[in-house]
Amino acid sequence: MPAPKSFPLPPGTKVLGRHVHLDLYECTAGILSAPADSERILNAAAHEMNATIVGSHFHAFNPHGVSGVVVIAESHLTVHTWPEHNYAAIDIFSCGDLDLDAGIKLLIAEFGARRHYLAAFDRGWVNDHSSGG
Repeated sequence: MPAPKSFPLPPGTKVLGRHVHLDLYECTAGILSAPADSERILNAAAHEMNATIVGSHFHAFNPHGVSGVVVIAESHLTVHTWPEHNYAAIDIFSCGDLDLDAGIKLLIAEFGARRHYLAAFDRGWVNDHSSGG
């Protein structure tokens, strides 16, 4: 998969965070239906990324689907599932120095995704006062 396009930061700026959108296709349907499974997987991904977990909340919808969030000191991970389509939408926002690649690999494997799409964005371009900018 080609890397997302990256644009050079203007001189004297830095980014506050990295935002990853991860679409998982052809996932294991049973996993997508159970809030406990999604919570276990997102918490494992947070640990794999070396994030500091603050808390989590997950909700099952009727007739199917799960939404949940793991709040981390560095920001958050969220998931929304559509078991009827074997699809999960995952969002990771990090304003810290995390191993995002390790967490993403775990998410793909644990949800059993046979295909995925990833897009990553730099968020919050601000003046970098630490460099004199």
